[in-house]
Amino acid sequence: MSEIHYRLEQKRHLAGSFPGPKSAALDARRKAVVAGGVASSVPVYAADADGGIITDVDGNSFIDLGSGIAVTTVGASEERVVDAVREQVGHFTHTCFMVTPYEGYVAVAEELNALTPGTHEKRTVLFNSGAEAVENAVKVARLATGRDAIVAFDHAYHGRTNLTMALTAKAMPYKTNFGPFAPEIYRVPMSYPYREESDIKGEEAARRAITMIEKQIGASSVAGILIEPIQGEGGFIVPADGFLPTLAAWAKDNGVVFIADEVQSGFCRTGEWFASQHEGVVPDIITMAKGIGGGLPLSAITGRADLMDAVHPGGLGGTYGGNPVACAASLAAIKTMKEHDLNGRAQNIERIVTARFTALVEELGEAGIIGEIRGRGAMMAIELVKPGTARTTKEVNPEAAKAIAAACLRAGVIILTCGTYGNVIRLLPPLVISDELLGDGLDVLATAVRLAA
Repeated sequence: MSEIHYRLEQKRHLAGSFPGPKSAALDARRKAVVAGGVASSVPVYAADADGGIITDVDGNSFIDLGSGIAVTTVGASEERVVDAVREQVGHFTHTCFMVTPYEGYVAVAEELNALTPGTHEKRTVLFNSGAEAVENAVKVARLATGRDAIVAFDHAYHGRTNLTMALTAKAMPYKTNFGPFAPEIYRVPMSYPYREESDIKGEEAARRAITMIEKQIGASSVAGILIEPIQGEGGFIVPADGFLPTLAAWAKDNGVVFIADEVQSGFCRTGEWFASQHEGVVPDIITMAKGIGGGLPLSAITGRADLMDAVHPGGLGGTYGGNPVACAASLAAIKTMKEHDLNGRAQNIERIVTARFTALVEELGEAGIIGEIRGRGAMMAIELVKPGTARTTKEVNPEAAKAIAAACLRAGVIILTCGTYGNVIRLLPPLVISDELLGDGLDVLATAVRLAA
């Protein structure tokens, strides 16, 4: 990785207790005007961010191991991205691509067509959010196939709109009391190796799902299979080897569109440009967001040209989709990923995290609370269980996850939790974080795990 220059000092620093007075004052203002349904996991207000550091309005500096949920892959104020945004803003902020198109949109589409798996002819459409990308991928699959049914998986998360809530597996907080939901969504079992009742291989787990599809829906009724190659909110679940290729092969044989939701796992996050590439899977359509925009709102779907071009003119789009400023940021972020070899950096982060917490598992012994360390690249997770149950009942331990996140925050480290059962610590550091800063953050996390064990 080439040398990275930071604007802020890359060091954890606590100026006093927090939330400090400025954060507290902002929180009082927030409660008077912001809807209570919007929750924040950290009770401090950001003032600046760079590399792997977030500073708050009271002068505290926190190590960021969350990247705004996998968004600030290249850092929150990467120099190329900032310069590109300034340059674009000086010319125009919006024209609407559906009215007066511009080169930035085309250039991003060219990059995505080249970066996504497969050598086939592709087409791309740009949107604003991950949920919007997923909805449009479903639209394309249904129109192109003339079928209605969409298959999703246990533990899945695909967004907060009506259709994507239906596709999402977890009820609280995403779905409870927000129905009725969009129809023709069917759910089948995921490959979750740590929690399988038997030592089922990836191909067998895929056949289990396929049998359910064929019996309960019928292959001829299925428009698309939608899956996260590594599940995000569901717990950073990496399916067993062979699961994804077997599903993709069945989809191809039956005229079903295979859609990979790479909103969280894309753009170097797992040590490849896309998580699908780890097993050589070539999706028919890929949905993207988060890391694509260098911190600005942007999403995309890239897919087979015959599928994408099947949609009538005007059937896809949106007023802000592919905003010119976001496109400029995306092109700069992609350039940074290439120049700094952030795929290689993600692979190095995986080695560091795996070695550190494998040693901690051995240190804690059978009475420990770490059930499994899993993930790929800089998308790593620690699943927590009740003490001494890792090899037996694997009883979930959401209380420990909550306590560990709180302990880390008190020490100046921001980490995120996830999982269907709320018992998973997820690590999503910016890929430009230094080894020293990452090591400091992992030291804090390890201490918090010891205290919770």
